[in-house]
Amino acid sequence: MLAPLELSRIHDDAEAMRPALRAFLDQALAGRLTDRLARSWMGFDADFSRALARQGWVGLTLPAQYGGGGKDAFHRFVLAEELLARGAPVSAHWIADRQSGPLILKYGSDAQRAFFLPKICASEVFFCIGMSEPQSGSDLAGLRTRAVRSADGWRLSGQKIWTTNAHRAHYMIALVRTSGTPEDRHKGLSQMIVDLSLPGITVRTIGDLTGDAHFNEVFFDDVALPADALVGEEGAGWAQVTAELAFERSGPERIYGSIVLFDAWVEYLRALPRASDAELMLAGRLLAHLAPLREMSLALSARLAAGASPVIEAALVKDLGTEFEQALPNRLADALYAEPDAAPPEMLLRTLHYVLQICPTFSLRGGTREILRGVIARGLGLR
Repeated sequence: MLAPLELSRIHDDAEAMRPALRAFLDQALAGRLTDRLARSWMGFDADFSRALARQGWVGLTLPAQYGGGGKDAFHRFVLAEELLARGAPVSAHWIADRQSGPLILKYGSDAQRAFFLPKICASEVFFCIGMSEPQSGSDLAGLRTRAVRSADGWRLSGQKIWTTNAHRAHYMIALVRTSGTPEDRHKGLSQMIVDLSLPGITVRTIGDLTGDAHFNEVFFDDVALPADALVGEEGAGWAQVTAELAFERSGPERIYGSIVLFDAWVEYLRALPRASDAELMLAGRLLAHLAPLREMSLALSARLAAGASPVIEAALVKDLGTEFEQALPNRLADALYAEPDAAPPEMLLRTLHYVLQICPTFSLRGGTREILRGVIARGLGLR
């Protein structure tokens, strides 16, 4: 059975980051329109990521010897919360900062740590994650992309899909099969660092309904990888990737995907001569839903700060957070269009329409709802 998530408090040192962060964001985001800010952790801006790194706010939890901040998970929670609440375009560095860096720190070789971690902390290199495949989707254990040992390293062949920012990233950490067959499930899987500039790699973007293109399919045609592309131990990829997914699924980005829209709607209510009782009740219900989700995400940060790997708990919070993120724009749309003669601000409607279009992906990225509920059911001993 799962251990209960206990209420956690952000300690004073982490809270003390907020004023400087807010002052930085006031300047860095000045003039950006709300419908662009709503993209937030899907907003790619390499210059912003490098400016953030110059403040010491990328690689915040990585050791100082590699250029990191040497801080704990509570500091990163505060950082992520402030960035997402303001709609900062963090997509360029987000994956490397959130999970690729910590993965390399924990499982990588000394040479991998020395080479990659300082570059991650400086936002000089960006990472993507090679997990899902066309034949298996979120069923990672059924993947078919294979790396075979060669005289001087590895030969990689196969395909990944739904790979966020592969067309912009410098490296991918890919989960691949190094022995056995897909029927072996968890056995024989390993993780590889793949330089996406290598010959034999083709990246094709997948456009979405909004006109953006952040998802990709990636093809590997007998790509030559060096021997040191392997992360950790050969065959230990499943254990490593499940630990990595705890970082991916536990952060506040899993509850704040619609938060810029929510804040814009609240500002609209404040500007009205008098908000209706129905609107005020909806605002209260949404806040009452958001508050415990935030506490649960914060409790996961406490687990991470203590050195735990809360894989099942993170799946639970991610599933509940995604449900909130997807419900919010639909409930706001119902509220805004309940009065046909009302004329909400154009920018609020543009932001609403963007989030309505993109919110179906919230339950895809980081693991589909069906897969997550299977993970939760196993954790509860139900399957």
